[in-house]
Amino acid sequence: MQAVEEKVPLRDRSGAQSGSRKPGAAGPQDKSSADGQPARLTESELSHGIGMDHDFHREEKVLPPSSLEGQAKETMHDAFWGHLKEQLSATPPDFSCALELLKEIKEILLSLLSPRQSRLRREVEEALAADRLQQEAARGDLDIFRLSKCILSMMTLLCAPVRDAAVQKLDSITDSTLLLRGIFQVLGLMKMDMRNYTLQSLQPHLREHSIQQERAQFQERLSRQPGLLDHITKWLSRAATDLRPGPGPGPDAPASSAAGPAPSEAASGPEPLSPAMVLSQAFLNLLLWDPEDQEFPETLLADRARLRELEAQLRRLTVLASVLLVAGSSSGSVLFGSPQFVDRLKRTTHALTEHFDSRPQEAMLAVSEQVSQEIQQSLKSMGLAALSSDSMAFLMGQLQDIAHAQNCVRSVVDQRVHLFLKCCLVLGVQRSLMGLPGGLTLIEAELAELGQRFVNITHHNQQVFGPYYTEILKTLVPPGQAPQAGVESL
Repeated sequence: MQAVEEKVPLRDRSGAQSGSRKPGAAGPQDKSSADGQPARLTESELSHGIGMDHDFHREEKVLPPSSLEGQAKETMHDAFWGHLKEQLSATPPDFSCALELLKEIKEILLSLLSPRQSRLRREVEEALAADRLQQEAARGDLDIFRLSKCILSMMTLLCAPVRDAAVQKLDSITDSTLLLRGIFQVLGLMKMDMRNYTLQSLQPHLREHSIQQERAQFQERLSRQPGLLDHITKWLSRAATDLRPGPGPGPDAPASSAAGPAPSEAASGPEPLSPAMVLSQAFLNLLLWDPEDQEFPETLLADRARLRELEAQLRRLTVLASVLLVAGSSSGSVLFGSPQFVDRLKRTTHALTEHFDSRPQEAMLAVSEQVSQEIQQSLKSMGLAALSSDSMAFLMGQLQDIAHAQNCVRSVVDQRVHLFLKCCLVLGVQRSLMGLPGGLTLIEAELAELGQRFVNITHHNQQVFGPYYTEILKTLVPPGQAPQAGVESL
């Protein structure tokens, strides 16, 4: 693949906790569960997500305690476990709910076992045999605490190392109801761990299945609607036009130096147009897409929401890097030599720019006040001279001006971030991080995350629809006009 050109053409953008049933129900089976995903994903959505994300996994859903859903869920859980405690404390004890819980625990434990773990399977079956538990409950001598301790010992053998501490913590609980509640919480996490392990082991097969399935579905649609390729052709044509030398930059065009130096692997001189270069530029243009433009390429509709998220993330990173550049130039290198100070400024800016897209001036006014105050306090605490009133006013004005897209610092940073993303498509994220241009080093971790998400989307899309892109690009970049580099080399 040819090296990345130094200038990046930019289009104008003017335009869980394991749930429980209610009291009296069999046990905790809240459909939101501990996996943090929507209750139902269609097969195609799940397949696409796994195929696109090489690190696809499910996470525990943590609801904010102050949220209505979080409060409702906690109230429901408290009511159920309170009901269980009343049953076990009654004279004689009522074991009806406890028996259902033990039955569900047994099913979960068995689901975590592999076919080779026959001995442990027998132990689970014997320890939680339904007939024996029913008989003990009928006699009134069912020992819930003893059974819970037995379950804990089995969980110790089955849990992933990351859950060891949680299981050990349960061992110190002496109340039977609290212990059962804790067991269900950790078992929910263990089920999630098992699902993630299964997904990871099957991922190569699932990824290939996703590619073939999506391509077949698109081909089926294309056979009924030949016009599906029209928007794709226009999208690629725009990218080719962006890369072809024009008559010269207009008065409002950014200077070529705005992109900054490319990573060490990138070449600085012009190079012949290639299909891979055009596709790379086309992917970049998706992050600048006018929401009013209805000609979005059909092959990327499934990822449109993800691309919008990336665009918003990119914009906030651009603002963050601009704030750090302006603040650093005003306060000197001493403060910015402190990682703690930089992290504090980043957290502050990130929090205050949450609604930057809808209220940029308001957001940057708050940033200017808070950041300038942080700088003054840090200078004083380090025994350094504080900024004068004129310097403070200048700093706040510079920060507030970042609200405007035409701000010179923001424009330079924007060019450099886009250059980084283009390098990620060609060189990979890690190699692109090795040659970060000035102004981006303080947001290296955030850029790595952004770049990896962008690469995941574009790489999977290219694997699925590469054959269609190749045929279209042949008409845009004739073979005699470009080096032999197909889409697959991107």
